[in-house]
Amino acid sequence: MIGHQAEKLEQLIATSSAKKSKKTRFIAITSGKGGVGKSTISSNLAYILSQNGINVGIFDADIGLANLDVMFNVKIKKNILHVLKGEAKVSDILIPITRNLILIPGDSGDEILKYADEALFARFMQEAEILDKLDVMIIDTGAGIGEHIQMFLKAADDVIVVTVPDPAAITDAYATIKTIATMRNDISMIMNQVRGESEALAVFNKIKKVAHSNIREDLNLTFLGKVNSDSRVSMAVKQRELVSVVSQGSQPVIDLELIAQEIAKNLERNVLVSSTESGLTGLFRRLMQHF
Repeated sequence: MIGHQAEKLEQLIATSSAKKSKKTRFIAITSGKGGVGKSTISSNLAYILSQNGINVGIFDADIGLANLDVMFNVKIKKNILHVLKGEAKVSDILIPITRNLILIPGDSGDEILKYADEALFARFMQEAEILDKLDVMIIDTGAGIGEHIQMFLKAADDVIVVTVPDPAAITDAYATIKTIATMRNDISMIMNQVRGESEALAVFNKIKKVAHSNIREDLNLTFLGKVNSDSRVSMAVKQRELVSVVSQGSQPVIDLELIAQEIAKNLERNVLVSSTESGLTGLFRRLMQHF
């Protein structure tokens, strides 16, 4: 029954996608364990990209621990599941953060098809077209390698794993990379809360060496950047502010800006992305293919 339903919904999405003209790059940011600063990095990168004239959507896909509303200091009344249930419109749940930046409150990835009957999903797809002009959608996934998280990791153009220089976090990050490597060959890493470039590269190179020895030698594991440990980051989180707003010029913000520059370079090469889907509609089309 679910397979038949998914097939029908895929047909609906294919029909609604015919007029899409702009490609959205989907970037999933994940981690092996919680508490490594994944959502802090996601929210700040989204903000920095938006300030550089890039249209950004950030989708909160962290099941049970969705906290981007805290990061952006906004109140969420309804999320994407309310839309799929027919209890809200897409426009009702979108939260404008600043110019070029929209928060899309999410919910459990494995709940996506539960309420999506044919009529509701058709309406959802039509309403979701308001997000088709997005240049990039950052998907802030949950920590770990659960099935629902894997759906988002499979659907994304880029997967970024965040970790910190802590033995337990490194072990969990490696386990995550090992799982992701069964789905794709390209994985990027951000080393958070480090003392500097040398520590970040030392940890990254250690993970890369083990990955090439034990997963596969041709795994394309790349170092996307690092973010220095700084009390101003945790202070900003406690005050429900973005460190990139309140501590401009600090080393962590400079680090985040450098990472954003690398992401922007990939956006310029977005013509290489095989999918022609856009925005929220495009994300759901990809998720259907991996359901």
